[in-house]
Amino acid sequence: MRRGIAIVSAICVAIGAVIIIHLFGEKGNAEAVPTGKTYDVRILRDTWGVPHIFGRTDADVAYGLAYAHAEDDFKTIQDSLLAARGQLASVYGRKSAPMDYLVHLLRIWDVVDSKYEADLSPETKAICEAYAAGLTRYAEQHPREVAPGLLPFRGKDIVAGFVQKVPLFFGLDSTLSKLYASKPAQSAPARSSTHALLWTPTPDAMTGSNTFAVSPARSADGKTRLAINSHQPWTGPVAWYETHLHSEEGWDMVGGVFPGSPTILHGHNRNLGWAHTVNRPDLIDVYVLEINPENPTRYKFDGSWRDLEVRSAPIKVKLLGPISWTFKKEVLWSVYGPVIRLPHGTYALRYAGMGDVRQVEQWYRMNKARNLDEWLDAMRIQGIPSFNCGYADREGNIYYIYNARLPLRAEGYDWSGYLPGNTSETLWTEYLPFDKLPQVKNPASGFFQNCNSCPFQTTIGSDNPKPESFSPTFGIETRMTNRALRALELFGSDESITEEEFYTYKYDVTYSKKSQVAQLVGTVLSAPRSDDPVVREAVEVLRAWDLRTNPENTNAAIAALTVDPILRAQYRDKQPPDVMTTFVDAAHGLKRFYGRIDVPWNQVNRLRRGKLDLGLGGGPDVLHAIHGKFKDGHMIGDSGECYVLMVTFDKKGVASRSIHQYGSATLDSKSPHYADQSLLFVKCEMKPVWLDESEIRAHLEREYRP
Repeated sequence: MRRGIAIVSAICVAIGAVIIIHLFGEKGNAEAVPTGKTYDVRILRDTWGVPHIFGRTDADVAYGLAYAHAEDDFKTIQDSLLAARGQLASVYGRKSAPMDYLVHLLRIWDVVDSKYEADLSPETKAICEAYAAGLTRYAEQHPREVAPGLLPFRGKDIVAGFVQKVPLFFGLDSTLSKLYASKPAQSAPARSSTHALLWTPTPDAMTGSNTFAVSPARSADGKTRLAINSHQPWTGPVAWYETHLHSEEGWDMVGGVFPGSPTILHGHNRNLGWAHTVNRPDLIDVYVLEINPENPTRYKFDGSWRDLEVRSAPIKVKLLGPISWTFKKEVLWSVYGPVIRLPHGTYALRYAGMGDVRQVEQWYRMNKARNLDEWLDAMRIQGIPSFNCGYADREGNIYYIYNARLPLRAEGYDWSGYLPGNTSETLWTEYLPFDKLPQVKNPASGFFQNCNSCPFQTTIGSDNPKPESFSPTFGIETRMTNRALRALELFGSDESITEEEFYTYKYDVTYSKKSQVAQLVGTVLSAPRSDDPVVREAVEVLRAWDLRTNPENTNAAIAALTVDPILRAQYRDKQPPDVMTTFVDAAHGLKRFYGRIDVPWNQVNRLRRGKLDLGLGGGPDVLHAIHGKFKDGHMIGDSGECYVLMVTFDKKGVASRSIHQYGSATLDSKSPHYADQSLLFVKCEMKPVWLDESEIRAHLEREYRP
């Protein structure tokens, strides 16, 4: 047992991007999907393989979505649900034990079991249970793909996934990892911007997102336009999957889902649409508990000793073949929330949205909203505790909100650091009301943007939120990404934006002269002359750079390879490397692989998928964002620009175009849709989105019932 505890403690030092849920492994099969339930659903796959799910009820549609997505990526969905059961280590071994431990530590299943029936509407529970039934149906038909002991899936599994994954978007996993690895300090572990739902196969991939909208006041044709442009890893549990959902109960939505989601997370229906970008308020606090020296299970709070709630979490770990071992790990709870006992102290955690199960409820209601008022009613649930939202509709409304559950904290404390855990003054219980969050509705400028940037510079003019209206305790970011600067420059300087210009701006590949990248280039160019001939050659190539990352640009490679490690580190709140060091490394890398520095950017920057090996434009922190890893002389794309949805509204309705970096078959390499969109993607082109059944049938590949 002691050895088992030591293993978990060691593994927890590496608890980076974590996973999804369940308190006791055996409990996962306790509640079976009701037998005899049938669903009336048709799946229409268009010529791009995109599934259009038609059902009589919303539950029928959720059932069909699960089945269709499982056809294209069952393994990823299954892994997410193994995590939801706390069973990852039982399949993948001890490296996954911290992920299962986190489920116990956060008491995810206490929350789900106590609130599933009371806090979720019957309609939401119905779609979750139908989605679980659809997965079960697929698994029963493909038993060789199913992990032992996993069936059947349940609606609670789906909800539990949301409860656990959402805090990872605002850095809970990173906070835990740094806490385990740290020593006593005066400041808390820095908050990370990592927003993986489960674990990321590319943990160093940079992430971000863009959204912007133009109202009739600024569009050349009087229409309203919205860009939905999240930046995600290109594979794995947080890779986008495109679908269209249509029921006879009024659900008619197109957009993107992640594995395990029974409802679209962002996209558009016939009347309105929205996009999410990650924001970075301070939503996590770390408290130092004062432990009774005579009793390590007691801590001081408001002058009195209180008992820690102590449990023993069973974690089953696969050792070799069919051999596994279940060991116990202590899990603690305080008035603040979960507690971790480390050699350098005992710490409690508190984060926004603890104890809430309504994430899927909110997204589902957003899907079904028919106008701005209904959409705002859904947003006021605040089950989704972070993410900027950019909205537009057919009535010409555009709207941006810095959505977050901002804790109302006591003034006078450094909330970015370690906090005293012995006083109720630091125990916050309320949040800033939704209507008081930073937001912009129908600005006079006729546009808004957010590209993981400061909400106080959302547009031009006087409609921006005022920073003095918000307490510093909220930790609202003030950073302006290059993407935000360029969006403001492009949209702010064009008072009559055509559809073509809207698309052109979205695919912009330029760095602003005000950007950090431009400043870094200036630092390199002003450095003392080097004795290294390779470095001198690289300086002259960089000096000629026009701050663009178009595919044929012969000066972009040295620039992009120089700034990428710096931007990557800063985005994760890590100490960035020295710019001259990264510049020298990039120069010698290019010279070694190509014999020259002025290599066309698309020879270096590549999309690889199956047998495809394609040149790319774009780069880190441009609006056409491409991130990758430098290997064997190439930057191999792995994240950034991915599923893009561009939407146009007018009084008559909606039209949209989309693109996926690969295709609808996100895992099946034998499918014709494994990489059939990649050629369009590298050319910055898009395909039409079909909503009407007549249009879908005019471009139909196949139709079937699961």
